[in-house]
Amino acid sequence: MSRIRTPVVAGWFRGDRTDEGPGGETGEPGFRLLGTRCAACGSVFFPREDHFCRNPRCAGTELTEVPLSPRGRVWSYTDGRYRPPPPYVSDPDREWVPYTLVAVELAAERMIVLGQAAPGVSVADLAVGMVVEVVPGVLNEDAERTWTTWHFRPVSGGADGRESEGGRP
Repeated sequence: MSRIRTPVVAGWFRGDRTDEGPGGETGEPGFRLLGTRCAACGSVFFPREDHFCRNPRCAGTELTEVPLSPRGRVWSYTDGRYRPPPPYVSDPDREWVPYTLVAVELAAERMIVLGQAAPGVSVADLAVGMVVEVVPGVLNEDAERTWTTWHFRPVSGGADGRESEGGRP
């Protein structure tokens, strides 16, 4: 019996795979975080906003869904060595496994997005300024569902991961 893939938060991302072209660039359609852009001032928001512009200088209410940049640069990172309290989902009968949190700067959108690093990526694998890409992830699974989310992983290529956000050195 296969599990139903269910986004942890509906409307925050699309796709369940990353399509890469021959040069390593992320292609369409692939996995992308989704934000919204205000038609009046051009501000982009994540998490998405569907009712009003969050820019305090703008009274706009027309917001359009936009896919966010698939790559960005590590702005900051840390590890989570404790089991967070509810509503975080974790099995209390399983041994706690630390995870890595990454704050990623999306230059085109002029914002920082927070997310977990992909499984197997630790703080030792990251550096401020390193290029990372958003990829599909799994938060939890039960008998009926696989709860999907997003993760960040370093872009392979350069020895220090400092290639361009567009995938070209």
